[in-house]
Amino acid sequence: MLHVMPPMLGMLSTQRWSEQGLALLQLLLVASFSKSEERVCSLMGEPEEPQLFKTGDIILGGIFSFHSSWKNIESNYVHSPLPLQCTSLNFRAFQFAQSMLFAIEEINNSTDLLPGIKLGYKIYDACGSIARAVRVALSLINGNEETATTFEKPCSGSVPAIMGETSSSPCMAINTVIGPFHTPMVSHFATCACLSNKVKYPSFLRTIPSDYYQSRALAQMVKHFGWTWVGAIRTNDDYGNNGMATFIEIATQLGICLEYSLPFFRTDPPEQKQKIIETIKGSTSKVIIAFLSHMDMDELIEEFAHHNLTGYQWVGTEGWISDSQTAIAKGHYILDGSIGLAIRKAHVTGLREFMLDVKPLNSSGNKLFVEFWETTFGCIFNLIKQTGENIETCTGYEDLTGIKNSFTDMSLMPIFNNVYKAVYAVAHTLHKILGCGKMCSNTIATDPQVILQNLKQIRFKTKEGEEVYFNEDGDPAAKYDIINWQPKKDGSVEFVTIGLYDASLPEDKQLHLDNLTLSWANNSKQVPISVCSGTCALGTRKVLQKGKPVCCYDCIPCAEGEFSNTTDSITCARCHPEFWSNERRDDCKKKETEFLSFTEIMGAILTVSSLLGACLTATVAFIFFRHRNTPIVKANNSELSFLLLFSLTLCFLCSLTFIGPPSDWSCMLRHTAFGITFVLCISCVLGKTLAVLMAFKATLPGSNLMKWFGPRRQRLSVLAFTVVQVVICILWLTINPPFPFKNFSHFKDKIILECALGSPIGFWAVLGYIGLLALLCFILAFLARKLPDNFNEAKLITFSMLIFCAVWITFIPAYVSSPGKFSVAVEIFAILASSFGLLFCIFIPKCYIILLKPEKNTKNNMIGKKG
Repeated sequence: MLHVMPPMLGMLSTQRWSEQGLALLQLLLVASFSKSEERVCSLMGEPEEPQLFKTGDIILGGIFSFHSSWKNIESNYVHSPLPLQCTSLNFRAFQFAQSMLFAIEEINNSTDLLPGIKLGYKIYDACGSIARAVRVALSLINGNEETATTFEKPCSGSVPAIMGETSSSPCMAINTVIGPFHTPMVSHFATCACLSNKVKYPSFLRTIPSDYYQSRALAQMVKHFGWTWVGAIRTNDDYGNNGMATFIEIATQLGICLEYSLPFFRTDPPEQKQKIIETIKGSTSKVIIAFLSHMDMDELIEEFAHHNLTGYQWVGTEGWISDSQTAIAKGHYILDGSIGLAIRKAHVTGLREFMLDVKPLNSSGNKLFVEFWETTFGCIFNLIKQTGENIETCTGYEDLTGIKNSFTDMSLMPIFNNVYKAVYAVAHTLHKILGCGKMCSNTIATDPQVILQNLKQIRFKTKEGEEVYFNEDGDPAAKYDIINWQPKKDGSVEFVTIGLYDASLPEDKQLHLDNLTLSWANNSKQVPISVCSGTCALGTRKVLQKGKPVCCYDCIPCAEGEFSNTTDSITCARCHPEFWSNERRDDCKKKETEFLSFTEIMGAILTVSSLLGACLTATVAFIFFRHRNTPIVKANNSELSFLLLFSLTLCFLCSLTFIGPPSDWSCMLRHTAFGITFVLCISCVLGKTLAVLMAFKATLPGSNLMKWFGPRRQRLSVLAFTVVQVVICILWLTINPPFPFKNFSHFKDKIILECALGSPIGFWAVLGYIGLLALLCFILAFLARKLPDNFNEAKLITFSMLIFCAVWITFIPAYVSSPGKFSVAVEIFAILASSFGLLFCIFIPKCYIILLKPEKNTKNNMIGKKG
C-alpha cells in the first residue's frame, strides 16, 4: 500500500536554492512504502528534538525562530544532509516562547480552566527556514514516532494545536502540509490576507488581524491626508507581496496612484539596493508606503542613511512601525515623523515579570538557555581560553534586570498578548471538548478535526476583559492603533497614538484621528504634499497626461457654456440653456435677454419714426379734411383718400407692436395687424388706380364704365381685397399661430426673445398676398402713367409702388440674414419705409398745392389744363 500526503508546492520562493534540496527531503518524510498487508508508516531520517519541552497530560506545540538564519551547507547528494546549523540568535522569539509558557503556567495553576489537566509543550526552532519549519511541524503532528501502524490514527502522538509561526510564508508552507490532518495552527503575527483562504489553509487561525484590513486602513489613511501620488517598498515574500497587492487594489479605487512599487529583501545583493536608491532619487512622490518586516526595514534605513535620503514621509505597517529596535537602529532618524498602523496596545498582568525570569527556559531547554545566556551577557560557559583572548566566563548568576536589549524590551506586548490569547483559545476549546466541570476527563481522545471545529467557534474574555473570537476565515476583529513617530530632544523616538482604525464600524467611521499635533518628515508640523499634479481649481477640469497614471493630469479651463464648481473636477457640466458660464467658469449666470426695446437707441428711433409717421398722416388727413371741398381733394375719390390715410396711420402704428418683449398677444397682433392694414392700404391705392383708369376710359364716347366702377364699387373692391387677407390671418391664427420663443442658437451667451412664426406658410401667405396686390397696383399705375396731366396721380402711385416693392424685395434677404433683434428692426424699417413712401409720393404733392399753391387748386385751372 502507498500513502502519500499532498505535496507542498510553490512555498519556497523566498529561500535560497540550497534550501530547496532540504525542502524536497521534508516532502519525502510524508511518504512511506510497505509491501505487507498491514499499513505502516516509517519515519525517514532522524527524529527532531524540541528546543523547549515539558511533559503534561496534553502537549501543545510551538514553532518559533529562535535563530533568524542558518549556515549554508552545500549538499553533494551522496550522503544524507547534515542537520541545519542555526545562527543569529533572535531574542524576540524567546519573548514569544516566554509568552506561551506564561499562558500555560497560568492555565495549569487555574482551578477554573482545565481543572485536573496539566498542559505541557514542545517548542521547536524554525531558524527562519521554511523547510525546517515544515519538518518540525511534521514532528509535532506525528509525535516523532518512528512508525505508525494505525491508519485511522496515524499520528497518535499529535499535539492538539500548534502555536506559531511568526511569518506568513512559513505558515503557508506548514498549513499546506498539515491541513489534511486538520491540526489547528494559531499564529500570533502571520498577517498575509492569503491565509484567510480556507480552501487552501483550512486549519489556520490567527490572533492578529489579516493584512486585508491593514491594507484597506493604509489606503484610507493615505487618502485622508490627500496623498494621491506615492511610492511603495515591500518585503519580497508573501507578507509584503500580498499585502501590497491588496493595498494597490484599494488605493486605485480611492484614486491613489503608485509611482513605483519595489520589492526588497534583507539578503538582496548591493545592486538591488542601489537600484532602489536610484529609483527613489529620481521619483517625484514624497510619501513611501513601507510594507516591510522590521528586519528588512532595519537593513533598508541603513542604506538610506548611507545615501542621506531624507525628507520622505514614511507610512508603515504593524511589521515595524512600533518596533523599538527599529527606533534605535542605525539611521533611524530617516523614519522620523513616520505614521502607520500598529497592533492595539495591550497589557497582560504578570507577563513582564515572568518573561524576565528565565528559569523556565533553563529547565525546559538547557542547550538553548546556554546560548541565550552567553549571547545576552557576552560570556561563555566552560571557557577554554586561547592565547590572546579576553572573554569572561559565565557564572549563571548574572543580573538580567540590568540588561537592555530586545529581550528586555516590552514594546511588543501586543504581540506577546496575541501568543497569550492563542494559548487560551486552545485551552478553552479543550475545556469544552473534555466536558470539564470541577474536574476534566483526560481519557477522551482529542481528535484534531473536533478541536479545529470547536476552536473556530470559541468565544471568551481574557482576564484583562478583552474578547477573543474568530470569524469564518479564522481571523480576529481588525482593530489598529495609528502611530506617529515623534522624535525627542535626546534623539530617541516616542510612539504616539494619534487615532484608531476599527474595521467593524461603517466604512465612513472606520478611520478616526485625534486632534493631536503630528510630527511629519523633517520634523515639520505641516502635512506633506505628495501629488503628481496639483489641485484643479474651480472652473477647470482634469485631462489625463498621455502615458501616465490617472493621478497625473493637466487642468484646462471649462469651455464656454460649461462650469465646474468643485475642485479636481473630472468633467465640466453644461449650463442650463437659459444660463451661461461666468468668466471664472465656476458658476452659471442667467443669460442676457435680447429684444428690441423702447429704451434702447434703435428702438427709440423707430418708435419716434413710427409716431412721426402717424402724426404726419394725421396732419395730412386734417389738411385734406379742411380742404375737402377743393378740386384737388375731390378730383380722385376723396373717400378712398381718407381711407388710405387711415390705413397708413394704422401701418405706422402697427410697427409699435414689434417693439418690446414678445408676448402671446403681441406675437399674434404684430403680423396680422401689419398684414391687414397693409392690404387695406394697398387696396385703397389699387382702388384709386382703377378709378383713374376707369375715369379716363369713361370719357370715351359711348362708355359707361364709371357706372360699373363708381364710388360704391370702389368701396366694395377695397373691402373684398381686405377680407381675403382677414381670412388668411384667421386661418393662420387658428391652425398654428405665432408665439413667443426663446432663441438660444443665434448667440451663445444671450437669449433672443422673438416671435416664432408658428406656421411659416401663414406668414409668407400674408406677405405674398400683400406683394401680389402691390405688384398689380404697380402694373396698373404704370399703364396709367401717360394719362392727361390732371390725372397725373397715376405717376405718383407708380413711383410709390416702385418704392414699396423695392423696400419689400430687399426686406426678404435682410430679414433672413439679420440676427436677433435686428431682424425685427429690419421688418419695422420696411413697414415705415414703405408707409412713408406711400405718404410722401401720393399726398405730399397735393398738400404742397393746397398749402403753398392754392391758386392751382381751382376747378378752372384743372379744366384749363385739360384743354
